[in-house]
Amino acid sequence: MAARAERPAALLESARDGDRGALARLLSTVERGGADARDVARLVAGRGGRAYVVGITGAPGAGKSTLVSALVGVARAAGETVAVLAVDPSSPFTGGAILGDRVRMQDHSGDRGVYIRSMATRGHLGGLAVAAADAVRTLDAVGFDRVIVETVGVGQVEVEVARAADTTVVVVNPGWGDAVQANKAGLMEIADVFVINKADRPGADATRRDLEGMLELSEIPAGGWRPPVVATVATTGDGAAEAWRVIGAHRETTLASGALGARRASRAREELREIVVRRLEARARATCEGADWERLAGEVAAGRTDAWTAADEMLRGIGA
Repeated sequence: MAARAERPAALLESARDGDRGALARLLSTVERGGADARDVARLVAGRGGRAYVVGITGAPGAGKSTLVSALVGVARAAGETVAVLAVDPSSPFTGGAILGDRVRMQDHSGDRGVYIRSMATRGHLGGLAVAAADAVRTLDAVGFDRVIVETVGVGQVEVEVARAADTTVVVVNPGWGDAVQANKAGLMEIADVFVINKADRPGADATRRDLEGMLELSEIPAGGWRPPVVATVATTGDGAAEAWRVIGAHRETTLASGALGARRASRAREELREIVVRRLEARARATCEGADWERLAGEVAAGRTDAWTAADEMLRGIGA
């Protein structure tokens, strides 16, 4: 046990000293899960708290990766170090991440103040890998000023991003008015900033009017922040500085009002609940096998008992 615990500790210290290979191996450990990943989680607990986490989400094709690259450029010009966690679709062959995001961010490949990591969703419903929260904390503990989490943009991804980020940016494109209306409730709940990317295309003004009209009808949340709408052309970098400024303004506003602390506390509770549920689920699945399981399943199939009574008996075996 001691030897197994020493390895993550050594990797963490090397990563904090700037060893990118050690950081890559540390994040791979987190992504694999298991006992070593739990060791990493224990090691990084209490060693972060400095990094500000920005979530970038939106429909596939919205230009999220290009926008992230532009935002990284703005942050680096201001002297901030940035880690990007690009959560990709899982490869159907290997289960690994498809590295499209890293290909699109090659402009920063030689910058020691930038670290880009692709993480596979591994089929997780929301698009965020289960290990993403631990990966973000690891990047924080290593010393990055900003962590940007870019997601696939499918399914329940918006809710997942909102849980993982201090500021959530929703990226839309011109001509998205119908989709805005269809998704109004969910977008209003999770967006802290709207970015209309590809704003040089027809329909950008109409999309801005749609968004701002919806925002006018929405209640101002606690802390007094109403999501602003920023126009960008990520391929040229136009608007990226303004988007980054607005993200910073959201940070300052929520920090002053106490909303940032409340959001982080809520995130911790949700993460703990998720871990408890997943571990109980694993125990339950392990219980659904063996002689007792086969006996009770047979009795239910034969009509000698009902499924609820049988389930009660199985659950008593795990103390549930």
